[in-house]
Amino acid sequence: MPVEPVSFTDVSTEGLESSPAAGALAGLRANEARYFSNKYKHTFSVAPAAEAPEALAWVEEILQSEREIVPTSPALEVSVNDVDGIFWVHVFYESGLAVNVLWTREDSGKRAVGFKLSAGMEVPPELSAFKFARQKSKLAGEIRGSYFVIKGEHPLP
Repeated sequence: MPVEPVSFTDVSTEGLESSPAAGALAGLRANEARYFSNKYKHTFSVAPAAEAPEALAWVEEILQSEREIVPTSPALEVSVNDVDGIFWVHVFYESGLAVNVLWTREDSGKRAVGFKLSAGMEVPPELSAFKFARQKSKLAGEIRGSYFVIKGEHPLP
């Protein structure tokens, strides 16, 4: 799968142009890249969703089986990262939604799904049951986020 590194110094909407929230979603993606660089010294890269079908299917299976959530927006990009014993998959959706699955490889580790909404986007109907906390980001403006803990087993892709 060809991947492109995400810059957090030169925020670009490349790959996200079809999103009505392209600028805010690009900021959210750059915010993730900065987090991975600062915390793990790791380069955050993305690929078109069509080039990462196994990772996308894994995330969407977890959403469906754990909470009966089916994203109503097309996935644009996927990022797969394996750092410090944690397997992460991020999916960036056309609506401006970013979903990430954090899966600690150690059996007793954290496993959760996080949701982040691009600045200005409405809460998608499929996520209306969640409460969203707000945080400020120089790259993404105001990010609204929520999460849930994964209960079941979901073999890694």
